[in-house]
Amino acid sequence: MYISVRKGIGTGPTELSAFDQALVDAGVANFNLLYLSSVLPPNSDVVVEKNNTQPIEGDWGDKLYVVMAQMRTMQRNQEAWAGIGWIQDPKTKKGLLVEHEGHSEAEVRADIENSLKGLQENRHMKFGPINMQVVGMKCEDLPVCALVVAVFESNEWINRQKEKSDKNVNILRRLTRKTHKS
Repeated sequence: MYISVRKGIGTGPTELSAFDQALVDAGVANFNLLYLSSVLPPNSDVVVEKNNTQPIEGDWGDKLYVVMAQMRTMQRNQEAWAGIGWIQDPKTKKGLLVEHEGHSEAEVRADIENSLKGLQENRHMKFGPINMQVVGMKCEDLPVCALVVAVFESNEWINRQKEKSDKNVNILRRLTRKTHKS
């Protein structure tokens, strides 16, 4: 499974609009986000997207399965930091992800590291090295949001799948009628 890790930052007249701008920056704004718990399936390739230029498959409004950390603030001179960390078994590539938010980079990095160590201990397992993506910004005038998102996959809604299937059936019927008339 290919898992894309992206980060985004945003500002806006409200915390919600700053969050939306961060979603736009990360390239996930036009999806319905469905949050997952933090387990990486075997054979997962976790890839950090440097500039979020790789488009995510799917259409406007599709379901997008994610693990996400996001921090918002509107308090002047306060920082908003978010991060995702992960560990994987080098052989099977199964693993764990954690998401943390805070008001400093050091706080978020420490929380990610401590959580991943704890999750390994809880499972009595050893994984490879800790990886993480962290982003943050300072609120100067307008509200801000920092987020990191691990994108698993997108899916259409069932109604749209049915509409496509119905269209295909109608096309096949028309083709069949044309063939029988010839």
